[in-house]
Amino acid sequence: MTPSSTWLQSVADLAAVKQILGEIDAQMVGTLSAADFDAELADIKSAIVNEVNELGETTLFTAAEKGHLDVVKELLPYTSKESIMLKNRSGFDPLHIACSQGHQAIVQVLLDHDPGLSKTFGQSNATPLMSAATKGHATVVNELLSKDSSLLEISRSNGKNALHLAARQGHVDIVKTLLEKDQQLARRTDKKGQTALHMAVKGVSCEVVRLLLDADAAIVMLPDKFGNTALHIATRKKRVKIVNELLLLPDANVNGLTRDHKTALDIAEGLPLSEEIVEIKECLMRYGAVKANDLNQPRDELRKTVTQIKKDVHTQLEQTRKTNRNVNGIAKELQKLHRAGINNATNSVTVVAVLFSTVAFAAIFTVPGGDDDNGMAVMIRDPTPDQNFNKNTY
Repeated sequence: MTPSSTWLQSVADLAAVKQILGEIDAQMVGTLSAADFDAELADIKSAIVNEVNELGETTLFTAAEKGHLDVVKELLPYTSKESIMLKNRSGFDPLHIACSQGHQAIVQVLLDHDPGLSKTFGQSNATPLMSAATKGHATVVNELLSKDSSLLEISRSNGKNALHLAARQGHVDIVKTLLEKDQQLARRTDKKGQTALHMAVKGVSCEVVRLLLDADAAIVMLPDKFGNTALHIATRKKRVKIVNELLLLPDANVNGLTRDHKTALDIAEGLPLSEEIVEIKECLMRYGAVKANDLNQPRDELRKTVTQIKKDVHTQLEQTRKTNRNVNGIAKELQKLHRAGINNATNSVTVVAVLFSTVAFAAIFTVPGGDDDNGMAVMIRDPTPDQNFNKNTY
């Protein structure tokens, strides 16, 4: 009869595991020919090592969880690929549990055995990197990233990445490591539209907040899908030091509005009175914070002023149009009078010209002395002495 996996899982050191596996060897001696012995022995050991308990955990899982490095090394040769990736009822496989517990040496051994384990997923699409970042195991985070830096790009099903999780827990060293790998992580948002800064201000670490702002100061004004900036959330969480830290930035909008039209001061006013709230309100007001109603009052007055200006401009334009119509009418009348004047002047000139022409024409055909009753020129019949003189001259 061979030992069960439950027996193996109860052991806590390498010597005991070796003893159990050695007993299997002893029981098998003499049962098979030399040719079949090694293969059969390996199959039996593998079957025992890969067996699961009522929690869905293998012997390797238990060793990885408890940090027994030598036991892990002893068990790996007999562990199948399916078994090493098998998840327990909580959604953890051996690598995930080792990362969560901070067993960096075991993580290294498992990754050397199969590098692809780093991209296995637990519950809610969580990776081993996220498990380590959440728990604050900086050496494990570094070990994982040294094998595959692309792990930074993976997010959980809710959109949160390793930086979101580390920032929420206030793990300074891990936040620093992740930002050194990729500063753009500071601007990545989850499905609620929240950055790592939104997560950090829910915690208590001012140092994490500063690290994120040093990476990208503009994220202080980014709202989530509900309009909450980091200042709104820090106020709601009553984080006095963090509120002060945020207000030092020129981009921090002390009177920014959430989607339900609340400023940070409105949020503070709505919370039960406490020392933290009193300090936060004083700090906010030092930087010019007001309630949304007070913020809207000058805005309403401005809206009324703009409306009145529009009315005045419309009235002026209407009067201008009327004036233009009157001016156009007067211009048309002047044009008519001008044309009539030209016509009258032309007619007058024509009459005078006709009169001059008539007189000139009559003068051409009128002889000196006039005509007699028979139409003969008077001077032909009765020449003057001057005329006789002229005749004698010739």
